[in-house]
Amino acid sequence: MPRGEPLLHAVAPLPVPTEVGAERDALDLDGLYRRYSSYVAAVAHRLLGRDDDVDDVVQEVFLAAVRGLGQLREPLAVKGWLAQVAVRSARRKLRKRRLRAYFGLAEAGVPESVCDAGASPEQRALLARVYRELDQIPANDRIAWALRHVEGEPLESVARLSGCSLATAKRRIASAARALEEALSDG
Repeated sequence: MPRGEPLLHAVAPLPVPTEVGAERDALDLDGLYRRYSSYVAAVAHRLLGRDDDVDDVVQEVFLAAVRGLGQLREPLAVKGWLAQVAVRSARRKLRKRRLRAYFGLAEAGVPESVCDAGASPEQRALLARVYRELDQIPANDRIAWALRHVEGEPLESVARLSGCSLATAKRRIASAARALEEALSDG
């Protein structure tokens, strides 16, 4: 049976741009989810270092897409917009995690799922130590450092995704790098 217009809309349909084609595909929420959910999850996973909050971030990102996608000025820039929303959501999760840790309510998670399957035990231990140290770094510094050194984003992209100037992004990356260097050089 051919699939037609749904009889019941859980959310208001997204506005359809005047040009049909790539822009229409860019604003199809179901297609967006299929196309970018794994990308959003990967970004969140690398920023957070653990699986426990990744599903929440993905859900928050696509909930924001339901609310704000129609206001996007450039429909073909949706991937970057989703990444920005993911970074903001990850920042909130990191700040909550740090607050819970301050009050002794956080569980120490081992970022086993971040490791490559072929990583040696020494590499896994080093990665676990890096993520433990990243948990001690302020969220903004951690995000800028992870975007640059884990995601491999160029500095301009780090600044845009972090919602700050290029100079601020550089300072945050340098601050996180110094903190990691000091923590990891002690032996």
